[in-house]
Amino acid sequence: MGKWALWGASGVVGQSIAEALRTQGQPYRVVGRSLGGLKATFGGDPLAEMATWDPENEATVRAAARGIDTLIYTVGVPYQDFRLHPLLMKRTLDAAVAEGVERLVLIGTVYPYGHAQTTPVREDHPREPHTFKGRMRKEQEDLVLAADAAGRIRGTVLRLPDFYGPGVDKSFLHSAFQAALQGKKADLVGPIDAPHEFVFVPDVGPVVLALAKEPKAYGRFWNLAGAGAVTQRFLVERIFQEVGRKPNFRVASKLMLRLIGLGNPFIRELVEMHYLLTHPLLMDDSALRALLGTVHKTSYEEGIRRTLREMGQGQRVPHSA
Repeated sequence: MGKWALWGASGVVGQSIAEALRTQGQPYRVVGRSLGGLKATFGGDPLAEMATWDPENEATVRAAARGIDTLIYTVGVPYQDFRLHPLLMKRTLDAAVAEGVERLVLIGTVYPYGHAQTTPVREDHPREPHTFKGRMRKEQEDLVLAADAAGRIRGTVLRLPDFYGPGVDKSFLHSAFQAALQGKKADLVGPIDAPHEFVFVPDVGPVVLALAKEPKAYGRFWNLAGAGAVTQRFLVERIFQEVGRKPNFRVASKLMLRLIGLGNPFIRELVEMHYLLTHPLLMDDSALRALLGTVHKTSYEEGIRRTLREMGQGQRVPHSA
């Protein structure tokens, strides 16, 4: 597969892919906006080459893509700046094509599906996003698939559900992990009894590499479902049980989010996607499993234990099943 590049590598998904590459002894390039940030995260890895890019400077985008065969795109933007997703994708695609990059894998979300019309949702489900963020993500996907259809580059999309794990601070479960370890009260976003699914971030990297190496993966998108349907309540209770504490949490309703959002831009933007908690969207990834053969998924119980241990409080986490 030649040389790999991780675009937006400093995020948790990018770090998971980097770990999978390290495990295989594969050299790779990490691309981000801050050299200091890249050094802080990857400076100790002799397999990692670092490059910065400025989306406003075409020369830097092309330089970051130069000599690369497979580009994995994990770039995130602030929730209030989702309009940038298609723009950044186009600039990356144009640079990748100009530099002769052969393959591009976009790590996507469930947002382009809109409201779930079936349960579970397969890849042939209509893409009818009713939110601005969903439309921006759909435009981003369309750019990749159009480039593939035109023969400019081989492109594919892997959609992920919500995720959790060590270092994942932008998760519905993060507050519960912190509160359980610190003996405090967790702040949750409700409702917490509706079916939901989460993927354990360390599981993502190996799947991405396997997908990128599969010639049949390109020209379409794929679902990666979580480790099964579950509820936030079940997971939060399990998190507290693992450290021997009684569950302690409060739940914010959509109205409360609106009020909190008056002074918090992130929470204000979260309101638009609240429908994913009230109208569950659970994915069917049977197509991905048929393609790859084996898709490892860490159980929620083991994922919770590993997350608690790696948050630096392992001595307080019992090892019971």
